[in-house]
Amino acid sequence: MIFATIINSDNKERLALVIDNKFADLEQEAKKLNISLPNNMADFLNLEEDGMNKAKLVFDSIKDNFTSVNANKILSPVPNPTSCRDGYAFQQHVESARRNRGVDMIEEFYQFPIFYLTNHNAVFGEGDVIVEKDHLEKLDFELEWAVVIGKKGKNIPSSEADNYIAGYTIMNDLSARLLQMEEMKLNLGPAKGKDFATTIGQFLYTPDELESRKISTPFGNQYDLTMKAFHNGKQVSEGNTKDMTFTFAEIIERVSYGVEVRPGDLIGSGTVGTGCYLELNGTWAREATEKGEEFTPVWLQNNDTMELEIDLLGKLTNKIVLNENSTSILAKKKNV
Repeated sequence: MIFATIINSDNKERLALVIDNKFADLEQEAKKLNISLPNNMADFLNLEEDGMNKAKLVFDSIKDNFTSVNANKILSPVPNPTSCRDGYAFQQHVESARRNRGVDMIEEFYQFPIFYLTNHNAVFGEGDVIVEKDHLEKLDFELEWAVVIGKKGKNIPSSEADNYIAGYTIMNDLSARLLQMEEMKLNLGPAKGKDFATTIGQFLYTPDELESRKISTPFGNQYDLTMKAFHNGKQVSEGNTKDMTFTFAEIIERVSYGVEVRPGDLIGSGTVGTGCYLELNGTWAREATEKGEEFTPVWLQNNDTMELEIDLLGKLTNKIVLNENSTSILAKKKNV
């Protein structure tokens, strides 16, 4: 099944099933079958497996005959995630980024999947992303995908973790690199360099939608899905989800160690190899130097468009828009 959160023609937020590129209001279609389901993603996910089973009954009953509804806007499929963590699971990205910084690959990368917590209240869907002045100082995209947790669990072994995934979606972990680089000198992890916008969507795909591309491993499921990024219509990145060094199951195992994961938690994969300008600029600069050529780094600018595309998961398109009333937090540094 494919889920979306839309603003309907009555300007109300509704949870919808996506069938043949049309939207079916899940709550309303369920009522016709005397099935009770909520009208929003958060309440739906909190029903855990019972909600998914009921939604499947609705889908099977209406897939050939339903009342389609108009969408004035498509929101993030999970408008209010209960938390947001982002992984670091692609070796190529980590290795290239470290090489471009002049440091060796860190051996601990291969020992366990790492992640950081970011702002779940700054997760948005397709469309305009409003940024501040300082975000445009080396503003970067990050080509990722993500899972949404579908039931509560704690200390979940990787052998069972795939059963806790409600669905998959595309993710763009937007990064203000100048802010991030300054903050990381203090060895506490990213803060305002990340704490402004993460985008996901357009839709949430249940695991059965990806079954044809599944690769079973002893450590959980992998999938063979091509990932691409386009900047103002020009392709700048390509990778594959199967290149993750750690599966989502392994990431969930670590995430849930000693803490409960909940329906609606969002967990990103981390950036695929070549999937951001931080990595690409370093590679391009090194190649230019070897050729004796000049190189100007590429970053996202005001009014630029980023489109991320993943096989079976569709596209996620965002436009960068500067807040006209923006001020600078970089200008407030002390003792400089």
